[in-house]
Amino acid sequence: EGFAISKSHLCCVFEDQSSKSTGKLWGGRFSGRTNPVMEKFNASIEIDRRLCFADVKGSIAYAKGLEKLNLLKEEEYLTISDGLKQIEKEWKNDQFVIKEFDEDVHTANERRLKELVGPIAGKLHTGRSRNDQVATDIRIWLKEGLSQLKPLILNVIDVLLNRARREIGIIMPGYTHLQRAQPIQWSHWLLSHAWALKRDAERLQDLATRVNVLPLGSGALAGNAFGIDREFLASELNFSEISGNSLDATSDRDFIAEFLFWATLVMTHTSKISEDLILYNSKEFKFIEFSDAYSTGSSLMPQKKNPDSAELIRGKTGRVFGNCCALLMVLKGLPSTYNKDLQEDKTPMFDTFDTVNGTLEIIHGVFSTLMVNEEEMKSALNLEMLATDLAYYLVKKGIPFREAHNMAGQVVQITETSGCKLNQIDLESLQGISKMFSEDVSQVWNYRNSVEQYTSIGGTSTKSILDQIDGLKEWIIKQTDETYLSQQKK
Repeated sequence: EGFAISKSHLCCVFEDQSSKSTGKLWGGRFSGRTNPVMEKFNASIEIDRRLCFADVKGSIAYAKGLEKLNLLKEEEYLTISDGLKQIEKEWKNDQFVIKEFDEDVHTANERRLKELVGPIAGKLHTGRSRNDQVATDIRIWLKEGLSQLKPLILNVIDVLLNRARREIGIIMPGYTHLQRAQPIQWSHWLLSHAWALKRDAERLQDLATRVNVLPLGSGALAGNAFGIDREFLASELNFSEISGNSLDATSDRDFIAEFLFWATLVMTHTSKISEDLILYNSKEFKFIEFSDAYSTGSSLMPQKKNPDSAELIRGKTGRVFGNCCALLMVLKGLPSTYNKDLQEDKTPMFDTFDTVNGTLEIIHGVFSTLMVNEEEMKSALNLEMLATDLAYYLVKKGIPFREAHNMAGQVVQITETSGCKLNQIDLESLQGISKMFSEDVSQVWNYRNSVEQYTSIGGTSTKSILDQIDGLKEWIIKQTDETYLSQQKK
């Protein structure tokens, strides 16, 4: 039913209750009305209604736990459960009516439950606080969200691997400091980003274990006074662990901060990919071309075809960074247990989830459709990029690398002073630098030979690239199998 998948605000109807009882969950101690400005400032329903399905799911499990304690009769539990399922149906069908004093999704759902089943709805909150309720709802929602993000990352890695295998043999300049450095294979560049995303997928799996901790049953801060079976609740809600301390459980938002940091790294990696693609797509490089499906034009200049998909990813990365910083600033000054500041945890979480979700879908589409200009990559190669190979040539003749490096530099200096290319320097001039130069130096001036010498693990040779692809493919299959088995257990 996807708690996390919907990006748009759920459509609801608002009803004025200014002349009616507000039905606040905390109203008994108060005699005066809340200032209308404060009502608006305090309300979070516009944001946290995305937790509506998670809230219903948690409440059904908690009602079952109350029945297990005989705090609800069987018929009362069934009535409450049916009412909650009706609420879930109303949210799904965009028929749920949000009323003026529904300050959050928990209040709204409980108010609607009372309308549907009467006073027994008041029993549902026995021993439960909104503090442990919202912490549970967020974890349910984020667990579902992480399960949706993992296959998106795997899909991006997979399309990179498929392109790397299909386009193996294409040689391009490798860059450091945005200057041509050494020849590499295009496939090697693709795989460099696949490896970064693999780390992201592994971190996501690690993060999921810390999200998968149940706080329900912790009450407001001291615990549950009715002996609720928390292991039973964990089983009902498919949590693998139970929080160990009620004070910590109600205030813990480490898992959200960790999610935001994880997302920041994902966006950093996709922004880096985007920057490379933007450069390679430019007329100055012309290595690749974005498909029309992931490009836009100019309202003034008809010749323009802009890589806006990649530029937007690069731009949205800053917002995700900001979301991470924003939550950390909320958390840094809080005293123990729950404080209302934590209401600000959901906006960055939802926004970041939506951004990462969209980014992974877009980057997959970009790589699935972009066109590679092999000839442009080939024409961008120059012999200076083989200067390191010249040093290696001398090393293989027995010269220490530092001396060989210096000698290769002297050869490059000849090209700069004479205006000739490296392969045009006569043997006599080369032997003036080192007697180890001989006729076989001509084999150095070959880009294919250059890339194929890097045969060690992780190198840019064809063998190494194929080994990388095979290893990553096996890893993806294992991840897919693990995801399938995990879903089967739910």
